[in-house]
Amino acid sequence: MEVRPEDIPAGFSSADPTNNGGAGGGGDPQQAQNQAKQEQRRSVLDQALTPEALARLGTLKMVKPEKASAVEALIVSMAMSGKIQARVSEGKLIEMLEGIGAKQAKAKSINIQRKVYAFDSDDSDDDNDDDLL
Repeated sequence: MEVRPEDIPAGFSSADPTNNGGAGGGGDPQQAQNQAKQEQRRSVLDQALTPEALARLGTLKMVKPEKASAVEALIVSMAMSGKIQARVSEGKLIEMLEGIGAKQAKAKSINIQRKVYAFDSDDSDDDNDDDLL
């Protein structure tokens, strides 16, 4: 079915959002392989997550895509290896997200070490402001 330019509403274009060009073949094989992997990933997630968990994951993907992709990879790998017996509920998904958040927080912690000089004393009376007068 061909769309005529006069049939397109104002503000829209006739560009093909799938970039297939109507042919279906002749596309980039790398792109087709990536698309197949994404479809497989979505299929595994649909089977492994409850609808509520899928909705929460979709919301998270809009806000923090890197965290969402990390938990998606975790769920897919667990599902592929058979570690998931039942569908993952929203509560279990939240636990996974908190676990990933804790791991990322540890990686981002800042450790400041003060240099110790020979003339520094280790005495606790360094906090006495009367010595400054």
